[in-house]
Amino acid sequence: MPPFLRPLLLLLTLQTLAGCEDTPPPPTTDAGIIDAGTADAGTADAGPYVWDGTYTELEERGDWQDTGPFAPCAFDAQDASTNACEELSRFDMSRCDPEALAALPQDGIYLANGRDDRLLADGGPPDSTSPLGFQLRTDGGTSTMYDEPLLHRDTEGGRFAVVGRLTRTGTTVAMLGCQTPAPGIVTGCFASCRRGKVNQRGTFQAHRVAHSSGEPESSGGLTLVSERFVAVGQPVDVYVAKGHAYVVSLSHLGRPGGLTVFDVSDPKNPVFRTSISLPSDNFWNGVWAKGDALYVASSVMGTLVYDITQPAAPTFVRNLPTGDFGAHTVLVDGDRLYAMVPNTGTFVYDVTQPLNPVPRARITVPGDVDSGGPHDTFAHGNRLYISNAFGPYAVMDVTDLDDVKLLGTYPRPDLAYSHHSAVGTFAGRTLAFEGGEFNASHVRVLDVTNPARIVKLGEFRMRPITSVHNLILRGTRLYVAWYHEGLRVLDVSNPTKPTQLAHYNTFRETDPHRGDSIFEGVFSVRLPGDGYVYIVDSSRGLLIFNEL
Repeated sequence: MPPFLRPLLLLLTLQTLAGCEDTPPPPTTDAGIIDAGTADAGTADAGPYVWDGTYTELEERGDWQDTGPFAPCAFDAQDASTNACEELSRFDMSRCDPEALAALPQDGIYLANGRDDRLLADGGPPDSTSPLGFQLRTDGGTSTMYDEPLLHRDTEGGRFAVVGRLTRTGTTVAMLGCQTPAPGIVTGCFASCRRGKVNQRGTFQAHRVAHSSGEPESSGGLTLVSERFVAVGQPVDVYVAKGHAYVVSLSHLGRPGGLTVFDVSDPKNPVFRTSISLPSDNFWNGVWAKGDALYVASSVMGTLVYDITQPAAPTFVRNLPTGDFGAHTVLVDGDRLYAMVPNTGTFVYDVTQPLNPVPRARITVPGDVDSGGPHDTFAHGNRLYISNAFGPYAVMDVTDLDDVKLLGTYPRPDLAYSHHSAVGTFAGRTLAFEGGEFNASHVRVLDVTNPARIVKLGEFRMRPITSVHNLILRGTRLYVAWYHEGLRVLDVSNPTKPTQLAHYNTFRETDPHRGDSIFEGVFSVRLPGDGYVYIVDSSRGLLIFNEL
């Protein structure tokens, strides 16, 4: 992504991104089953394997991979006026296929990758843009881009033109379709203007995101056993403890967020118990529990501590302030609570007494402020694995909180967003399954045995227009909350070649409150060890599956 997009994407991350839940906190070493409600990862070497511990080091090519222009069209930016992106006559579509465009459905939710051509004239490489999304409706509802009403739509009779605006940043984007290379895919040209100036132009490829072409709703024996709608905000994370599922939500499109509690003592029949939403503080993005304490990541008040002695009726105890940005995610590992704070660092508390956290340290990685700071962490042994937003993936020695050491980092070549990871032991080697965020993000498999030289040995990709969110490693199975791609279960017994074992597509265009953002679909996945998989979908709410 272009460097000038970093401030915008950081803004989007802080204001609209959700869910960074965090993943498994392994109490000792790795991947087995733990007591329900205490952790999300296990303790022993993951075996059995079809892998002997050897591998070929893979080149890191970043998230987005350039394959050339998406369509034979162009935008003329010469003598651009202040509303150039709304002057559709500037687009040369003479080599396009209006007959194919005429056959496109007139409704659907699309996500697109843009290929920014601005640098080509100077001999530089093209670059990817931030994700572009739009929703076309024919049911009387409002067609949108950036979840805001379109400024212009003309998608009939062989024409395909949509123009939208992100009011918050003053950005206007025009997208004109040119070809339809496969069902559910349209390519064309786009131009982006910010505050009256053309800042991007090039070609795009847009996919209708409801299910990959021809893919069934589910596979591999993954069965939905129950589902409950969450009425509070946009649900983004869940933690299961004491026979209850605690779902936190963001404020979203005018709906305040908060906390929703379900009794899941019978996972096949969850029962709603209560919901909590505070008028001045309801952007809640992460949740964890230990003993009688529930910890909630709040963007306003930092980490909130609730007493769940009565699990169906959480009682507020106190908040742990973390500065101007609040907390984005939380993680418990043993007697430590970690709270990740954008642009600031990771706050560490002693929770030997869970309802009375004691501040112990603040961990920072060089460049925290410039990179956006920690988005999530994973604790494994005496090491903390920090997904450091636009900075590198970092490994810290946290044996002694008074002397935390940076052991190594894994940078990316394209400023991709480091979001979440899960770490385990395979054939005597320590491996991190690391996921990014934004378009084309995917799962990397990293050998972190020697943090001073982290090596990539495998990867798993899906459509380049969708994004990974959170991961949980259970033995040799990796459960991935993959936004629009739903829940994906990967067999990582040979970590050099992860393969899909099962999936469940949760994304449906007809679900309530569905939008056109890249941050839609499955946000969070938990395996508390009770034989079930709990996920949170941004529209459908809490879904419970059998554990494979």
